Amino acid sequence: MARFGTLLAGLALLVSGAAMAVVPAQDTHETVEQELSKPLIRGGIVFKSYCVLCHGDRGDGVARASRLHVGVNLTIRPRSEEYYENIIRNGGEAVGASPGMPPWRGELSDGQVADVIVYLKVVNDPVRRGEVVFKINCVLCHGVRGDGKGRAARLYDPRPADLTRSNKADKYKEAIIRFGGGELRRSRAMPTWNDRLSNAEIEDLIVYLRSIVVTGRR
Repeated sequence: MARFGTLLAGLALLVSGAAMAVVPAQDTHETVEQELSKPLIRGGIVFKSYCVLCHGDRGDGVARASRLHVGVNLTIRPRSEEYYENIIRNGGEAVGASPGMPPWRGELSDGQVADVIVYLKVVNDPVRRGEVVFKINCVLCHGVRGDGKGRAARLYDPRPADLTRSNKADKYKEAIIRFGGGELRRSRAMPTWNDRLSNAEIEDLIVYLRSIVVTGRR
């Protein structure tokens, strides 16, 4: 019986050791670079740099410059990759659309065109839009997986929150994103994003944060 008990104890240690081995470590330069080099993330950066002024953060045509295009529907509809490439490179007139859509072949590289097409294919999905907002702005502290293991996490005490285990309501998340940790008596290292992210980006970010929760209230 003693030997059987010892065997069981040994197996338990092996299982627990295996479980510990698969726990993701803190992000490295390589893991962050790999994540940020994905076409979706690069395409989101292109979209936010060149397209949101007319098409809006969500591609729904709700944008600052939409008033300049009276009577033109600026909503980005699902299209083929060939259509997207043609209208991006050659402008709206090339596909029988609004001449207000300029040709971008002289400004965007082939890689940027390919990347933004990847983003356009998911621009109607708030989770994917929110993922791009998170990966562009939040991974340094909260990590590429949102588990609080970003490259800068070791600089802070307390460490950045593990967002995959958050039980906070959406309203709480919105408040801490907009006004920072200090306003909610949390870490002052959490900055305010109210002036850096649009309302649409914050809403999309919250949708994404809800999607990555693995325990607790969603």
